[in-house]
Amino acid sequence: MAEAYITGIGQSQVGQKLTRHPLLLTTDAIREALADSGLSLADIDGISTYPGKASGYLGFSPVGCEDLIDALHLKVRWYNGGMETSAQLGAVATAAAAVKAGLARHVICFRTVYEAAAMARPQDYPMSRSARVEASSQWTAPFNATSAVTWVAQYAMRHVKKYGMTREQLAQISLTDRANALLNPRALVREPLSMEQYLAARMIAEPMCLFDCDRFSDASTVLIVSAGDALGDVKCTPIRIAASAYQSGGRHSWDQAEVMASYPTGAELWKHTDYKPKDVNTVQLYDGFAFLAITWLEGLGFCGIGEGGKFIEGGHRIALDGELPLNTFGGQIGAGRLHGFGFAHESVVQLRGQGGARQIKGDPKVAVAASGGGPLASVLLLARD
Repeated sequence: MAEAYITGIGQSQVGQKLTRHPLLLTTDAIREALADSGLSLADIDGISTYPGKASGYLGFSPVGCEDLIDALHLKVRWYNGGMETSAQLGAVATAAAAVKAGLARHVICFRTVYEAAAMARPQDYPMSRSARVEASSQWTAPFNATSAVTWVAQYAMRHVKKYGMTREQLAQISLTDRANALLNPRALVREPLSMEQYLAARMIAEPMCLFDCDRFSDASTVLIVSAGDALGDVKCTPIRIAASAYQSGGRHSWDQAEVMASYPTGAELWKHTDYKPKDVNTVQLYDGFAFLAITWLEGLGFCGIGEGGKFIEGGHRIALDGELPLNTFGGQIGAGRLHGFGFAHESVVQLRGQGGARQIKGDPKVAVAASGGGPLASVLLLARD
């Protein structure tokens, strides 16, 4: 009874420079999730999102809980949204805790991004600017390190220098993502990628090149989290949130921490379940930059620390027909920057056997979905009982 399940999934159109309003993209995804679950708006009594409405840059997060409450005339008993939480899927883990505690029965969890459209129409979606460098940016902006790719590159280069990771090994994340994206009709990227193209691409922040970076996109992804004693309301195959973990790696900094938060968070996950890494059928791991997926593989114990490059060498192990299929929908590098929620969405698709051309073989019952990088990390272990 005191369990939490994902009972509905939905996703809007995924594109770049879309003209459909982000609130309408959000309601599109909600409508699909409700139809998937068999629930109605009257059944919804909770909302959870990350990071809430970002008034300073609406492209990053243009829709908040209160927008949905007003637009859909929802009567909710509990809602949650904020930047200071443990990465994107922390909103789902928090919703699971809420339904287990009896604070809600059916919670809409959503993440809406509108970055490509905002960049194309800055007059409609302006970014607030300050003449003063302060807070965490005081440690990065003076060094022209204003993009997260430069922050992640420090950790990636450590793997190159300390563990011998090669560009050919790192490339396997991007090559796998792009190959899987071609089988996903909603994916943003529609062209294949070869090793030759990857190695010839311009460097963005060594050792990561252009193809190691995700692309700004416009989309909304929705998950409905339901209480175990409310499954009688739903008409789909529920997927249980068997365990979750979300924590900081220590100092909340991109450039002063010894390791990314994915390492302690990955280890923490297995303390809350009887499942082991060997039981997992597929992993959907955050790849805003390709190297982040490697840190999750190591942090979750699928290989040793420093062994991520060798673990994915050649790409066979993480391919769609490999022993540990990775990012079967194309990840953020191939499917678009859905900012974390796409990994949980795809996990449900795979565990239900609804992946179509990209469906993994056998009868998958356990999946891991992870989000975040640097000092942010949250991970879900999902199971089809």
